[in-house]
Amino acid sequence: MKSLSRIVMVIAVLLSSINSFAQIKNANTETVKIYGNCGICKTTIEKAGNVKKVASVDWNKDTKMATLTYDGNKTNQDEILKRIALAGYDSEKFRAPDDVYAKLAGCCQYDRPIKTVAKNKEAGMDMNAGHGNHNHSEKTTPVKKDAAQNQSQLNSVFDGYFSVKDALIKTDAATASAKALELASAIKAVDMNKLSAEEHTLWMNIVKDLKANVEKISTSKDVAKQRETFAVLSKNMYELAKASKHETPVYYQHCPMYNNGKGANWLSKDNAIKNPYYGSQMLTCGSTVETIK
Repeated sequence: MKSLSRIVMVIAVLLSSINSFAQIKNANTETVKIYGNCGICKTTIEKAGNVKKVASVDWNKDTKMATLTYDGNKTNQDEILKRIALAGYDSEKFRAPDDVYAKLAGCCQYDRPIKTVAKNKEAGMDMNAGHGNHNHSEKTTPVKKDAAQNQSQLNSVFDGYFSVKDALIKTDAATASAKALELASAIKAVDMNKLSAEEHTLWMNIVKDLKANVEKISTSKDVAKQRETFAVLSKNMYELAKASKHETPVYYQHCPMYNNGKGANWLSKDNAIKNPYYGSQMLTCGSTVETIK
C-alpha cells in the first residue's frame, strides 16, 4: 500500500507540473545553474522564480541546475534570475545581495563563487573554465569592489538623468527625447556585479521601472507628458542617489505647484532652483529639501 501511495503521489506531482507548463503560453525553456544546498533552498528558489501562468522554475538540489519555463512575451531569464537573487541565491548571471545571503538558514548558506558572472572582465578570464577544479569545501572571500569603479558605474546614469532634466528646463521635448535615449543606454550598460551590496539590491528593484519611464520620455514628443513621467523617474533616481556615493553633493528639490498643487521633486547638481516642470514660466519656483552627499 505504501508503494502504491508513493506512485500515486509521483503521478500527481508530474500531472501538476505538466498542467503548470501547459498554462504558460509562448513557452521558452532554458537550463541555468543556481547555487543552493537543500530542500529549503529548492522551495525558496522556486517560489521566488515562479509567476502563475508566466514563469515556472524547477531546481535540482543535487545538480544545482534549474529548468526555467516562461512566457517569452511577458518575461525573460534575467527577470526570473533577479527575483531568485533577491531571495538570496546566486546564479551565473546575478549575485544575491550579501545581506540577504547572510540571513539564509545555516543549512542554506552554500559556498559562493568569487564571481557569479560567466565572464570576469577585470581578470580577462572565463570563470567557467576550470570550474571543476574549484574546491567547494572552502569558503571563498568575495572580491572587494573598487569604490571608484562602483561610482563610475552609476555616474553615467546620473549624468543622463541630469541631461534630461536640463532639456525639460528649456521645454525642449526633442532634446529630452534624445537625452532619454542616451540615459537608456547608460542604464543598460550598468554591470550589477560591480555595484556595492546596497546599490545592487536597490538596482534590481528599480531597474525595470527606470527603463520603462525612460522609454516613455524617449518616445514622447509632448513635453507635458515627458514631465509627468520625469516626476515618476525622479522618485527612483532619488532612492538610487541615497544609496550611492557622490564626489559632489546632489540636491533634492521640490516644486509645490506642479500636478495641481500636489507637487513633484527632482535631483540637481546645483543648489540654485531651475524648475524642470515649468521651465521659463516659473523657473525659480521651488526649494532644496535635502542635500545628498
